[in-house]
Amino acid sequence: MLKAAALARGAGLRVFDLAALVMAFPVAYWTYERLALPGLAWLAPLDAYWPAPVVAVVLWGASSWMYGVYETPVGRTAWAEAARVARALGAVALVLAALAFLTKQSAVPRTLAGLYLAFALALLVGARAALRSAARARGRGPNARRYAIVGTGGMAREIVETISVHPDWGLSFAGFIPLDGLPERTRGPSLGPLSRLGKILEEEVLDVVIFAAPRDHLGEIERGVRLCEEQGIEVRISLDILRFGPGSMTVADLDGVPMLAFTRTPTDALALAVKRAFDVAVSASVLLVLAPVLLAVAAAVKLDSPGPVFFRQVRVGRNGRPFRMVKFRSMRADAERRLEALRDRNEMTGPVFKMANDPRVTRVGRFLRRTSLDEFPQFWNVLRGEMSVVGPRPPIPEEVRKYKRWQRRRLSVRPGITCTWQISGRNDVDFDRWMELDLDYIDNWSLWGDVAICFRTIPAVLTTRGAS
Repeated sequence: MLKAAALARGAGLRVFDLAALVMAFPVAYWTYERLALPGLAWLAPLDAYWPAPVVAVVLWGASSWMYGVYETPVGRTAWAEAARVARALGAVALVLAALAFLTKQSAVPRTLAGLYLAFALALLVGARAALRSAARARGRGPNARRYAIVGTGGMAREIVETISVHPDWGLSFAGFIPLDGLPERTRGPSLGPLSRLGKILEEEVLDVVIFAAPRDHLGEIERGVRLCEEQGIEVRISLDILRFGPGSMTVADLDGVPMLAFTRTPTDALALAVKRAFDVAVSASVLLVLAPVLLAVAAAVKLDSPGPVFFRQVRVGRNGRPFRMVKFRSMRADAERRLEALRDRNEMTGPVFKMANDPRVTRVGRFLRRTSLDEFPQFWNVLRGEMSVVGPRPPIPEEVRKYKRWQRRRLSVRPGITCTWQISGRNDVDFDRWMELDLDYIDNWSLWGDVAICFRTIPAVLTTRGAS
């Protein structure tokens, strides 16, 4: 997935660069018109100059390849990367000037050409600076992908050092997991021995576990891989060994270190990027367009019963990340304290509590639940990256502690507002079937599947099928 993410980044950067080279020209033209300096040449209409940016785009393809602009920037500083871009763009400028001289073309004023190159350079360098900044923020923030290394030998050290020079991968080192019976030869945080891997996966927020163990420990590696697979944690193995289980495996390399990538979660970097873009667009649109409706709902909640407008509760997100989910309050303010007295009236199997005609629900709350309006503030969680529009519903920590190990794999993707369970009747589906639906969603995830779930959610909400 690291290589796929790097390829997706490179492809996206190429598309942006081409667009920047085109868009920089009208910006330069607009700036030139407003300079109003004496001695500036008269400008023809903008469409008269269209060959210049088109030729620049063609030349950029060759120049960027010659100067290695899109090569993986291993250990390359921001200044070094900017210098490569500047040299490539300088070469484009020289060729454009030579072409203009040879063809006796002087239609583009030199000041306009200078402005065009300046704006193009600013856009090209600025995009790279923004990507580096976003990668560093991702590597330090709550949504950083955390990884652990099984093993403490030279290979383990090499992997940690290699990842450390790739901040654009957004990986944060959690610690080493030493092999049982072998001395620890690497300084660094230790999460505990391999024999405790099951507990470590339950107690720690981990997205990737990398096995860097000697070949004679193959049996221990196999057991460790199965534990990770069971909980939906991505596995990478630095040995060329056989595939384990039914999960997806790809052959990859870590700057020359051979590895097997093993996971049962979606790995298409481009499709996942589109999913995230969809989440941001939908959540921002909903919060903006429905703002008057949400304000009216907030007023109704406040007037109906004493207590806060919003109900905030700690939920468990992707790979065990805790976050505070927000909903419109649909119950009385003391609902949490009254829960224990109602436990024996639970109508749901498993660790989840569901009850028809729950006496804690307010009058307005019943309407909000029937129409699912109480869920709309969760689009704020989607905008923050804690949830997705489509995905398994986020559980509370108490429920997760009661999960069987195979059920924890539903935590391996970002939780969502709607999902297969949501459109299948909610309370009409028992807990085990609910878990099976979520795992089936993860195993067969696709963008079109998400779109289909969104469309099927609308009639499910309108008919209040399975609503609390």
